[in-house]
Amino acid sequence: MISPTGWVAEQARLYEESGGTKGTTIQGAPCLLLDYRGRRSGLWRRTVLIYGRDGDDYLVVASNGGAAEHPLWYRNLRDEPDVRLRVGTERFAARADTLSPEDKARVWPRLVEIFAPYAEYQEKTERDIPVVRLRRTEG
Repeated sequence: MISPTGWVAEQARLYEESGGTKGTTIQGAPCLLLDYRGRRSGLWRRTVLIYGRDGDDYLVVASNGGAAEHPLWYRNLRDEPDVRLRVGTERFAARADTLSPEDKARVWPRLVEIFAPYAEYQEKTERDIPVVRLRRTEG
């Protein structure tokens, strides 16, 4: 269920095992656990993502470090948008939706303030890096 990337798996384990009291930042930026279903396997997967806020919603950036391809988690949630989140000590269901270009333009500066490398990642790829809104669907 956890990401095959070593540091992600370790941080996700720490985050979950501590009940959301440890492993809650990446390079000083707040992070959450995103549980999503594999679009082919149907199996639950988990990754750790930096987040921003827009009202009550959470925003995550599908940067993939500026790579030419979208990250796997993003490709999966486009097909299976019902996800589960752990944000700190809270765990809840949410629905994922990619922001429109206008909404992305509105929130992008705040996301870059949270994690400055996002600006470099966008410059390094021709791919428009998506921003995803995670809206709570249950308590």
